[in-house]
Amino acid sequence: MKFIAQTKRTNYCGDLRIEHKGQKTVLMGWVNTRRDHGGLVFVDLRDRAGLVQIVMNPQEAACQAAKDVRGEYVVAIEGIVRARPEGMRNKNLKTGDIEVEAQRVEILSEARTLPFDPSDEKVSETLRLKYRYLDLRSPRLQGHLIKRHEVMMLVREGLHAKGFVEVETPILYKSTPEGARDYLVPSRVNPGTFYALPQSPQTLKQLLMISGMDKYFQIARCFRDEDLRADRQPEFSQIDLEMSFVDRDDVMAVAEDVVRLIWKRIKNVDVGPVPVMTYTEAMNRFGCDKPDLRISWELKDLTEKLKTSTFKVFSDVASRGGAIKGLYVPGAGGFSRGQFDKLTDKAKQMGAKGLVYIKIDEKNQVTSPVSKFFSETELRDIYNACGGDATRGNGTVFIVADDFSVSCAALSALRLHLAAELKAIDTAQDRFLWVVDFPLLEYAAEEKRWVACHHPFTAPKDEDLDALVNKRESEFSRLKAKAYDFICNGNEVAGGSIRIHSGEVQKFMFDALGMSEDEIKLKFGFFIEALTYGTPPHGGIAWGLDRLVMILCGTEAIREVIAFPKTAKATDLMAEAPSTVSRAQLIELGIRLIETGPV
Repeated sequence: MKFIAQTKRTNYCGDLRIEHKGQKTVLMGWVNTRRDHGGLVFVDLRDRAGLVQIVMNPQEAACQAAKDVRGEYVVAIEGIVRARPEGMRNKNLKTGDIEVEAQRVEILSEARTLPFDPSDEKVSETLRLKYRYLDLRSPRLQGHLIKRHEVMMLVREGLHAKGFVEVETPILYKSTPEGARDYLVPSRVNPGTFYALPQSPQTLKQLLMISGMDKYFQIARCFRDEDLRADRQPEFSQIDLEMSFVDRDDVMAVAEDVVRLIWKRIKNVDVGPVPVMTYTEAMNRFGCDKPDLRISWELKDLTEKLKTSTFKVFSDVASRGGAIKGLYVPGAGGFSRGQFDKLTDKAKQMGAKGLVYIKIDEKNQVTSPVSKFFSETELRDIYNACGGDATRGNGTVFIVADDFSVSCAALSALRLHLAAELKAIDTAQDRFLWVVDFPLLEYAAEEKRWVACHHPFTAPKDEDLDALVNKRESEFSRLKAKAYDFICNGNEVAGGSIRIHSGEVQKFMFDALGMSEDEIKLKFGFFIEALTYGTPPHGGIAWGLDRLVMILCGTEAIREVIAFPKTAKATDLMAEAPSTVSRAQLIELGIRLIETGPV
């Protein structure tokens, strides 16, 4: 390729402007479109920066290759930037005021007809993932990856300025399953043993604090073998940091500063003070621990008000310590019976046994399936208690009576669903929130043991330490953790905690989780020992990088901001992975495959 050997690219296509008029430029990129206008060939040349129009005359000796140029060919152009003639400018294009008159054209690579047009939004996801490298030619996805890069650079800039040191931790590490399944890697050198790909660098970053590193961060690759959703992938990246000699507020302040830097540079938005809400308050007001504050509707507790109701469902739930929760939805006064049936099904999917509604339509008429148990005055009173105005109408109150967690989950799901349906989400701004004071432990009925709500290295609040150390199991459900989550638009984008820095307390935590002495020693013996050699109080936080970039790009799925994502079945359609390996490789690793039935 004489062109590249002799002449180097001087500009990106999308960077040329009217101020470059008269300058010589060398461009290299893909042919986006080709138009033959008699003796001249017009080409829109594309690279990651955008498009520019090229005017080529195939009759000129140095431009004869223009006759053979086709869509998606890779070409090199040398030419002069000139202003487009009046009336020919394209206001929809950043380079629309200029064009490049080609003086030399060379085809660097030919291209077959693409299996799909990357700009066609109707192309199936399966086809896009199979040819992901072609899908990535779209300006939309290239823009997402560039924004991801910008976020990573801002994180490094912000944390470096605060004295953090970037340290890489191992990818091949010890299997310590606690939560999701590990991805295992067999060791050839040590037959019968396995590494695990890290679910997070949790113990490693704590060991760095014990080593005296003081302030650590990395953009870490993490792996979890779990069922996937739109916002999850089997491998993902997190912005991970840990600090010594800090309390909760110190870590939260650093996290907020990084977010402020990102939002200012990426969106030119000043993030003001971030409100703080306890887990209990979030559950009571919104039904979940990651509320979307762009939706103004809140849950109301009706338990006390309805505990003596003649409607047995309400009174029974109240008497057994359950919760009766209500949600007022403005604009839902015209819903049909069919719509209410579908919403009832949605509530049942979240575990609720049913859904009660009180509808007041535009004519101020009251409709409810429980009207025989309540007078119209009582129904209007309940409607008002949930935040509605019974004198104005055109709204509906939804009520779920069940265990606290079920009532919250069902109405939280309806809140999100109906806000989207009724366009009641204020998308003009991003809303941030800290949620703190999470439960330390929760009881897993299927496993018949207590499990850590955050992870087993999270410290209990000081006032709850005694109950943990003395294993007063009757108090475990009320223990609070020094944990904190950072929420943006209803997404948990970061989570962290102050860690246990005492080896004895860490053993008490493992004991509370039902781990035996032998199990503790096998899985975490090295870590418990490390805690005995002088461990500073420390804490940290980890952002989900993919989820953070997803929000900044305004998309709904993290695969949109990952270069080569997996499908919902954790497969790579492009490379056809996972795949079988040769028998020789298995023998070398000491592995024998057996037939298994359906899992």
